[in-house]
Amino acid sequence: MPQSLSSLLAHLVFSTKNREPWLADSIRDELHAYIGGIVGNVGGVLLRAGSVTDHIHLLISLPRTLSPSDLVKEIKVASSKWLKTRGAGFTGFHWQSGYGIFSISPSHREALEQYISGQAEHHKTVGFQEEYRKMLSKYGVEWDERHVWD
Repeated sequence: MPQSLSSLLAHLVFSTKNREPWLADSIRDELHAYIGGIVGNVGGVLLRAGSVTDHIHLLISLPRTLSPSDLVKEIKVASSKWLKTRGAGFTGFHWQSGYGIFSISPSHREALEQYISGQAEHHKTVGFQEEYRKMLSKYGVEWDERHVWD
């Protein structure tokens, strides 16, 4: 087969450093669009983005030519630099150092898109740390509580 083809869907989640409430409603749509550009520039597709003040969820069709860790680095470095240019209120912005990335089946895409779109409503009753622990359990990821948060 001369062509290299792929279909790799991933749910990427990461927080602001110390889960500080940096991601105001006024910046979210612009941030999501900017991240979409970052993903597109490396050959991927941002299928859905959703965030609340302290974290972001991204559904990404991963590029076949870049490792997931390199993609996350691209997203976090470029979006952090961009956010710091959005005004004096963002000069101290940082993402957390870690992240969670989980493969998803195409058959679960629609449900995940709805989940990501419903972040504002979801987080009226569930905090990020509780949500993240549930995600790690759901995807069968073992973690050490001492090293998950920063």
